[in-house]
This record gives sequence, C-alpha cells and structure tokens, in this order.
Amino acid sequence: MTEPHWLGIARKYVGTREIVGPQHNTTIMGWLKRLKSWIKDDETPWCGTFVAAVMQEAGLPYPNEYPRAKAWADYGSRIRTHLIAPGAILVFARQGGGHVGFYVGEDTDCYHVLGGNQGNAVSTVRIAKARCIATRWPKGQPVNGKPVWLKANGERSENEA
Repeated sequence: MTEPHWLGIARKYVGTREIVGPQHNTTIMGWLKRLKSWIKDDETPWCGTFVAAVMQEAGLPYPNEYPRAKAWADYGSRIRTHLIAPGAILVFARQGGGHVGFYVGEDTDCYHVLGGNQGNAVSTVRIAKARCIATRWPKGQPVNGKPVWLKANGERSENEA
C-alpha cells in the first residue's frame, strides 16, 4: 500500500517543536509566513497551520480559515470510517475548540493521528474515536489504502478488522 504524498511530507516534520517564550521555531514561523497568516508566534494553536502547510507543500488546496481546526470539517470530500486510509484528515472536538491531523491508523477505541501542536510538537498521538466529528479526503485524490489496525502502542496489529 502506497501512502499519499502529503502524508510523507507530514512525516518529515515529526519532532518539530514550538519554543516556549520569546523565541519561535523557524520551521513553524516559515509555515505561517508562507501561508500569509496573521499569527506571529508558535504558541498560538497551530494544528490547522501544520495541516495547511503540508497540503500547500503537496500542491493541494486548504481552507481559507485553516488555523481553525473545525474549518477542516468541510474540506474536500467525506470519507467513510470503514473506508478510511492513511492520510485522511480527521477533525476532533475538544474543550474550547477543535483539533485536526492526519489518520495513520487506529485501534479499537482511538485513532492514531499525526498532527501538529500535539504536546507542542509534530507527533503521533491516540485520540478517542468518540471525539471525531469529521473524516475528510482531498477532492480528486485517489484513496489508495484501507484502515490500518494498530495496537495502542502504535505497533501494527495482527488482527485487522
């Protein structure tokens, strides 16, 4: 199974971290500048900025209101959860707003999400499926893949559903 090119771009940024205080990470600041954002620091929530920067680098569109995680809920086309594949854009509800990132797999209870501003870094975390409010795919891009079943620790599961 070949993963979509935008997910490969996202993976190369794993470990990119914001810098607390008056200094700011030059990579994150570069994304903000390239996206012509009004945001001027790396401490303003930047999960939507990360997804937009990846999509822009991949030559794909992104929403005008990309910094708002929930703006991604209408992006592209809906992909049904039983057809979900690595690279899908997942939008989650959270107290005070939302979160957005890329699907890389799932276990029984959680999606494994590669995203920005997860523990102040680009990382992969588990997020409860019950919090997911949208599963999206870029319009016009082929879906090459299927759900990826993982153990809670991120290792591939032998028992795929």
